[in-house]
Amino acid sequence: MAITVKKVTTKKELKDFIRFNYELYKDNRYSVPDLYDDMLNTFSKKKNAAFEFCEADYFLAYKDGKLVGRIAGIINKRANETWGKKDVRFGWIDFIDDIEVSKILLETVEKWGRERGMTHIQGPLGFTDFDAEGMLVEGYDQLSTMATIYNYPYYPEHMEKLGYEKDADWVEYKIYIPDGIPEKHQRISDLIQRKYSLKIKKYTSSKAIAKEYGQAIFELMNEAYSPLYGFSPLSQGQIKQYIKMYLPIVDLRMLTLITDANDALVGVGISMPSLSVALQKAKGRILPFGWYHLLKALFVKRAKVLDLLLVAIKPEYQNKGVNALLFSDLIPVYQKLGFKYAESNPELEMNGKVQAQWEYFDTELHKRRRAFVKAI
Repeated sequence: MAITVKKVTTKKELKDFIRFNYELYKDNRYSVPDLYDDMLNTFSKKKNAAFEFCEADYFLAYKDGKLVGRIAGIINKRANETWGKKDVRFGWIDFIDDIEVSKILLETVEKWGRERGMTHIQGPLGFTDFDAEGMLVEGYDQLSTMATIYNYPYYPEHMEKLGYEKDADWVEYKIYIPDGIPEKHQRISDLIQRKYSLKIKKYTSSKAIAKEYGQAIFELMNEAYSPLYGFSPLSQGQIKQYIKMYLPIVDLRMLTLITDANDALVGVGISMPSLSVALQKAKGRILPFGWYHLLKALFVKRAKVLDLLLVAIKPEYQNKGVNALLFSDLIPVYQKLGFKYAESNPELEMNGKVQAQWEYFDTELHKRRRAFVKAI
């Protein structure tokens, strides 16, 4: 039973690449499909600004003529320059439970990377941190989120058998919304606001926030996230793309900005109702009826779960309680909208600064995911 690998070169093959994940997980109640149109844009050199500094190819594996796996090979030149490495990334990896399939997929990207001068392979990672990253290694019985990867338990087993080792782990928490703002949390919030002359800013217009702070939000991300695993700074093209893509769909009640006395941005928190169930109902499609499920989840019948999409604090204000000020503003909003708990989404397990912000809340560590590495 021969296994062959083919590089994606046609629109039909790209469609097959995207839809393979949907087919593999169509009966799994924990997997959350990506939106097909979003994936088309992600893989398009014309529409994804990350191609300013990334190179990529996509591959499909066939066994006896049947599609059995997929993988992307990516070189993020900016990340390699930032970290002084020669890494090829593998991403969007899916395969049936057949070690020969996973082996040939990974060997294809290993070879692809070596031909381009790379010395190590790491992943699963996307083009940048805005793509889902990390293979699930714990929490297979937990509903995924729209920002994360879900995979079967046999995936990491294959990785270890093929000589891949742990490079980094992320953990994810359920953070239960308290009945009121924790007393110590509120005291810290009040103290920090007075001490540093900080202001809470709220908006009712996405156009206004995009005009006044859109650029600053993503520049702040570049500052705050620069020490994190595999990070590469967002380009101006990416910033423009993300301002246009994300800010118009955010519920501005759940977006809080913290500024200093001169109105310079020092912190931002962005969250939104979970779209996991809506995306499952939409089956990865906006048309013909997927839009209905998504709009309903955003504006009509929200889930009791919210996703913490982005929390970023200017480095010189980290560990000073600015996070407390953010959530002192957001907690009453969460309570009013009826949320029961928040999904933290992935946090590096060694990132004590991030995890310390939850110390006054009831939390549950319910998922863990991993990036693997191997010398090639």
